[in-house]
Amino acid sequence: MPGVIMTNAGEEKEYPGKLTIRVFTTCVVAAFGGLIFGYDLGISGGVTSMDPFLKKFFPDVYEKESNMEASDNQYCKFDSQKLTLFTSSLYLAALVASICASTVTRKCGRRVTMLLGGLLFLVGAGLNGFASKLWMLIVGRLLLGFGIGCANQSVPIYMAEVAPYKYRGALNMMFQMAITIGIFVANVLNYVFAKMENGQGWRYSLGFAAVPAVLIMIGALFLPDSPSSLIERGQDDKAKEELIKIRGTTDVEEEFRDLIAASEASKAVKHPWAC
Repeated sequence: MPGVIMTNAGEEKEYPGKLTIRVFTTCVVAAFGGLIFGYDLGISGGVTSMDPFLKKFFPDVYEKESNMEASDNQYCKFDSQKLTLFTSSLYLAALVASICASTVTRKCGRRVTMLLGGLLFLVGAGLNGFASKLWMLIVGRLLLGFGIGCANQSVPIYMAEVAPYKYRGALNMMFQMAITIGIFVANVLNYVFAKMENGQGWRYSLGFAAVPAVLIMIGALFLPDSPSSLIERGQDDKAKEELIKIRGTTDVEEEFRDLIAASEASKAVKHPWAC
């Protein structure tokens, strides 16, 4: 387990350190990445049930919905390849991005990947909010997916590397909690915006995705790099300084040596996808 030393007697020795305000704050800010994912999970299902949205971009679905009887299968009204492309493009893009983002995370650091994810999500939210054509929706969803992939790749790793081992599980749960908060907020906003009489509520639902994107971008600008990330990029002295700050003690030699050893072992793996 990272953060624990095994002695010759087989006993665990804990690293010195405490839960500092710096660590807690950085983990809270990083957890905003979960809001990005949660918000979009909750928002897409809501807008596809808004008649003005369907009428503008998916008239065939709207027509099916309007002509269906109460006894008909309600799932049939969503039998549309275009609508399926709209909903699934995000997840396909997130899958591709999460694979590619691992290289960016390793080479450029966790903060840069989070910042990139927030930027992609912000642009995607803008395209969706101001969409006038179907292609704008699809491209926006792809960008949202790329942003989610970057955030999901970098945020949990960053939080695990910064948190003291005793609190690592609890602090990483902030990411999961942020996802559920994002889903809840998205559903509340969908309910509110669906009642707008001008028929433009879907724009607000999609456009409000820019809020968590801005939060993660602002946070990433002020977050410190994790010691592990700095060591991976050859900045050992800076990594030790940061480790002292986040642990709240100067007694970090053992953990620092362990981080260097872990980094060297990681670099020795030439083909991580090979068995």
